[in-house]
Order: sequence, then C-alpha cells, then structure tokens
Amino acid sequence: MKGNKLEGKLEMSMSNGSSMTRGSGEVFDVLIIGSGPAGLTSAIYTTRAALSTVVIGGTSWGGQLMLTTEVENFPGFPEGIMGPKLMDKIRKQAERFGAIIVLEDVEKVAFKNVGEFSAWAGNKEYKARSVIIATGAQTTWLGLPNEQKLIGRGVSSCAPCDAPFFRDKNIIVIGGGDSAMEEALVLSRFAAEVAIVHRRDEFRASKIMQEKVSKDPKIKLLLNREIVDVIGEVRVVGVKIRDNKTKEVVEFPIDGIFVAIGHTPATNIFKGEIDLDEKGYIKVFDRTKTSVEGVFAAGDVHDYHYKQAVTAAAFGCMAALDVEKWLMEHK
Repeated sequence: MKGNKLEGKLEMSMSNGSSMTRGSGEVFDVLIIGSGPAGLTSAIYTTRAALSTVVIGGTSWGGQLMLTTEVENFPGFPEGIMGPKLMDKIRKQAERFGAIIVLEDVEKVAFKNVGEFSAWAGNKEYKARSVIIATGAQTTWLGLPNEQKLIGRGVSSCAPCDAPFFRDKNIIVIGGGDSAMEEALVLSRFAAEVAIVHRRDEFRASKIMQEKVSKDPKIKLLLNREIVDVIGEVRVVGVKIRDNKTKEVVEFPIDGIFVAIGHTPATNIFKGEIDLDEKGYIKVFDRTKTSVEGVFAAGDVHDYHYKQAVTAAAFGCMAALDVEKWLMEHK
C-alpha cells in the first residue's frame, strides 16, 4: 500500500544510502566488511531498520558459497540451489532495501575512536558510527595443480554440506586433527568407504576421536602418505598418493576428496584494532560484541565450530539486531 509507514521507512533508507555514495562527507550508520551470508544478511536487517548501510564486499564478493555448486541445506530451496545463485539472491535482497555494496578490498581500518570508525577501500575512506565484521574464514587448501578447478566437483571442505552427494561412493579425507575425524565420521554414514590420509605417522586428533574412527568399519587409515595431485577433468576420478617413507607415488581411484587441514580467518587487517584469539579468530562477547564498543562480528570470522552458510546468516541477523540496539542506546 502506497504511503504507508513501511514504504516511507524504506524510501528514507534508500535515499540515505544513495546520498552516501556521492562523497558528501556524511557518515554511515553501519559499515559492514564482508559480503558472504553473514555480511549480506546483516545488511538486510540494518537497512530495513532504516540504518544507512555500506557493505564493503571485496573484489571477490559472496564468500565460500561462490565456490560451491549445489546447496541443498539452505532453508527455502527444496530443490536445492547453486551457491553463486543463492548469493546473488541475497545480495539483491540487501540492495532492494538500500544497502550500498562496494566491490573493493578493505586495505586498512581505524577502530580506536568509538562511534567514529573508518575503513579504506579503493582509495576511499568510509566512515560509520558502527561496524559489523563479516569477512569469514578461508579453507586451507592443499595447493595442488588441479585442486582449485575441481572444487565443487568432487573436492570439498565440508562433510555436513556435501556428504549426501557421495552416497555409496569412495571418499578420501585429508588431515590428522579432530576436524578430519569428524568429517570422516559424517561421511561414513553415506559413503561406501572412507580413507583418512595423513602425512605423518600418527594423528594429532584427540584420543576419543581416534577411538571413534577406529571403531567405524567403513573408515581406514593411510598414514605417512600425502596427496600430490588430484586426477580429473570434469570431476574427481582419482588422486596421486605418495608414500612418505618409500617415496613411491601411486594413482588411487576415488570419487571425492574432503580437505580438513584447517581454516584461516580473514582478520589480518584487524590486528591491533580488536582482540583476536591465538588462531586469528575474532574474540566475541555477549553474542556478537568484539573488544571494541560499537564493533561487532558475524559468521565464520569468529565461529570456527559450525562453519555453515545458515549459521553465518543467523549470526549476521544477530549482529544487525545488536548494532541497532547499540545505536539506539548511543544516539
């Protein structure tokens, strides 16, 4: 209905956002750094709350879902949806409500003055009263010649996301920590056989996780071995494995590879500005607050446990609501 309060609120939000792109010197209510599910969900909520919002999304926007093929576990898509298409829909939803999205990489930030925050991207300074950091975490890949081109085509880093696609298939999990054990246990519920490949002669995983794996008849262990290449043109059909003792390299037919050697949070530019833990993840308090008042975090940049698109989106919602409350309390 035209002329109602909701429409007026929306028009005001879009007008505010548009004026901010002209370099007028005005300050955004919210600066969001990152454009994955967490960042864009935050933008949907902040703009609908009539808060002028700029999202500095990076030159490679969209997060990890841009490297994913079919997504079957995001609510609202019973037939599944391709990762890039899902992110495009979320982006358009944020833009519909007035979010300004800047496809530049953040070069530095300044968070020392509460309520007067800045970020520099593309030779321009963006100022805001509050900040949501949603830069995510990158999978630590093996760096093999064919690995990157086969991501989403047999190469994965998330068993809870992709295990159903490998029903009755033969799978390799690469890694030696608890994450690798967890991936293997999830996959064993679907796959015909799971092999855990580790380059050393013993795992670093906890004893309880190793015990669980050893009791699973579908899981076998390949120690002192290393994947040196992935075989396949359209999809993974095998790997080349090197025995680290004999140095012999053999080809091993396989249907899928799950890399579980860790994640690297995208937090380098925040060092010295907010508190990070020993692994580089942002420390959060009371849901989404960081060590700096007025700066909040959402998604994989602080969540190293779940690492799901839907939980990242949920954290984005939480951060946006926390920001709205904080701004109301600090007029």
